[in-house]
Amino acid sequence: MIEKEELERLQKLSLDDKISLTQLRISEWYDYWLGHVFVSFSGGKDSTVLLDIARKCYPDIKAVYVDTGLEFPEVREFALSKDNITVLKPEMNFRDVIKTYGFVFPSKDVARTIRYYNMGSEWAKSRMDGKRIDSDEPSKYMQDRYGKYKFLLDAPFKISDMCCEIMKEKPLIEFVKCNKLYPIIGTMAVESSRRKQAYLKSGCNNYKSTRKRSAPISFWTEQDILTYIVENGIEIPSVYGKIVDTPKGYILTGEKRTGCMFCPIGAHIEKPFNKFQRMKIRHPEMYKYCMEQLGLKELCEYANIPIE
Repeated sequence: MIEKEELERLQKLSLDDKISLTQLRISEWYDYWLGHVFVSFSGGKDSTVLLDIARKCYPDIKAVYVDTGLEFPEVREFALSKDNITVLKPEMNFRDVIKTYGFVFPSKDVARTIRYYNMGSEWAKSRMDGKRIDSDEPSKYMQDRYGKYKFLLDAPFKISDMCCEIMKEKPLIEFVKCNKLYPIIGTMAVESSRRKQAYLKSGCNNYKSTRKRSAPISFWTEQDILTYIVENGIEIPSVYGKIVDTPKGYILTGEKRTGCMFCPIGAHIEKPFNKFQRMKIRHPEMYKYCMEQLGLKELCEYANIPIE
């Protein structure tokens, strides 16, 4: 276990110190598995920084890209342009996943809770009722995090957290199992409470869990990533726009996160324009496809997400 104070200390280190510590964690992982490792590479800016650091340590290290069909075309093209990259594909396409399991919305955590609620789980029922699980008393935290989304239980479409597992995680799990190679991933604790808890539980290198993985930039921040890109002249997909220096730090003029292009997570809180409004301008054909063919228009209208 890692104390949260230790994570906070690491997050305040200089970038040079963070790079050194990340190199150490990568080397420890590489040595432990006798070089039988790979970088899980999405084509996004975070994993691009990770791949650059890893290949400065081990130039021949393999990168693995899961081609889900959900990536921004600029990100997919960028990822496939890299050397020594293995491309995986999921068994199911996105249309079949949402038809079978449903959309991931409004977050993975809430979507998971809704899935278990529909399976009759008592803990999930308590969450969606906005109650404390240990005492069954009302909780403002639980109401704000889960209870306010109880209306989704009556949605005319399915909600679950299974999409990421089917589209991204399962192909990598099968790859690890078949090849006896162990992943190095570019996640950071600042991205979500789930990723923060994962770091606090096992640190950067998790040698013991069922899904063994190294996350050597877990203690980095968004500013660290952007600073590294600028200082090292790293190329990133054009969909991010430019990196601009401001009095408050570096900012991106384009997309802040790329992830899965059609995923509705977070669209309900993005302002002034959400990902679908930006997609309509920048990728109009894809916008039309996801709204009309994938059913995202129905979700957005039900959840009161602007799409015009």
